[in-house]
Parts: sequence; C-alpha cells; structure tokens
Amino acid sequence: MSEQSIELREPAACCGSQPVEADENFGATLYTDDERGALPAEAVAASLGCGNPTAVAELREGERVLDLGSGGGIDVLLSARRVGPTGKAYGLDMTEEMLALALANARKAGVAGVEFLKGTIEAIPLPANTIDVVISNCVINLSVDKPAVFAETFRVLRPGGRIGVSDVVADDALTPEQRAERGDHVGCVAGALSFAEYRAGLAAAGFTDIEITPTHLVADGMHSAVVRAVKPSGAVEESRSATTVAASGCGCQG
Repeated sequence: MSEQSIELREPAACCGSQPVEADENFGATLYTDDERGALPAEAVAASLGCGNPTAVAELREGERVLDLGSGGGIDVLLSARRVGPTGKAYGLDMTEEMLALALANARKAGVAGVEFLKGTIEAIPLPANTIDVVISNCVINLSVDKPAVFAETFRVLRPGGRIGVSDVVADDALTPEQRAERGDHVGCVAGALSFAEYRAGLAAAGFTDIEITPTHLVADGMHSAVVRAVKPSGAVEESRSATTVAASGCGCQG
C-alpha cells in the first residue's frame, strides 16, 4: 500500500453516522499537550474517544500492545513510543479508510514497531497468548456482542497479561431503554454496559482483579471510566494457526 494512493477524509464519528462533538468529554483534549504535539495533526484530529488509555495502561519497555478499534492510530503511536524498540504496538480496525489513515500517520510520525490489522474486535486476527496489554478507547461499548469481545481479548492475552481500557459505562440504576434515550442526545453511549454488567462480563470471560473507575460524566448517569483487569497467570488459550491469522489480518506495517 503506497502512501500516494491513500485518500484521506474526515474521520467518521465513533458512533457511525451520528456526529460527536469533540468537547472536554470526547476527543484529543483528553491527551496532554506533549502527547498531541509529538504526533501528526491528522492522528490528533481523528481521536474521538472518551479517555486516554495509554495513560492508565502502565505500558513498559518491550511489551506487545493491542489497541482495539485503533481508528487514526493515536493510541498505537503513543503506545509504540512507550514500549520502545524492543516492543510492538498493534492496531485493529475494520475499515480500510481508518487503516490507511493510521498507516499514513505512523509514517509521518516516524514511529517504528507498529502494525495495523484489518478485522473486528469480536474476532481478533492474532494468535492466543501473544499480547501483554490490550487497550481501547470508547470502542467496546459500541459492540453488539460484548461477550465475544471479552472472550477474544482474554484469548489473545498471554497468561498474566492485562487490559487498560477507557470506555463508557452506565450507572447500575439505568435500564437499557434509559441508556438508549441518552444515546439519542449524546453519541457513543447508547450501547454501554452498566458497572455491574461490565464486571460480570469480564469475570465470565475469565478475568480477575477487575477495577472499573469512573473519571467523568459524558451524559446523565453515563460515565467515561477506566477499566482494568488481568488474565490469571495459569490461564492458557488454544492458539489459532498462522494460516488463519495471515488470512484474517491486513498486516499493514508502519
């Protein structure tokens, strides 16, 4: 894929056709000035998440990181800088447009050790037990099959691996209908799980040490939250074959 062939457009809002105003609750303002200044303007402009997962994932040198729903690549590029030359940062997105934008941003930023994969967060095109940290920014709440997302995240993490996710979470008192009503007015919140549902979903997938910490309100009874959990050190998942992975992924190298 040549950079000259990439057509760059304004990124779609994180909830599809419904626009999301990038205010203090969503977007690049949730990153520090230093983080924004170190990246291409296109990567910053494409940020429509509800948090800054790289700030809470406690990334370390040499780790392998996967960003679910990587969009324009801002969290992948920041992660690659944190894990350094001995680490690796993967971005997963389902659209050619976002993969092309992320790849162009990686080239502009001069960041090595990144790879962008085409696929869905419900069927991650990576082998089991290969990732140290999974991050995501206001994407899991958009999935219509969250148990599959939790199961796939658990599968690709190595034993002892962890998640550090920013996501939208609802108060336990809100019914699904009330969450949907709020989604009519504020994008990216209608499909959010409650705090109790989120904990139960992670636990059902096998995660332990689950922590869900609200950071700020994004709508009445709806919060941006930091979600942390660990795959137990004794857990081992069956790997997919290399052929399956190669057939599923884009393999776009930065």
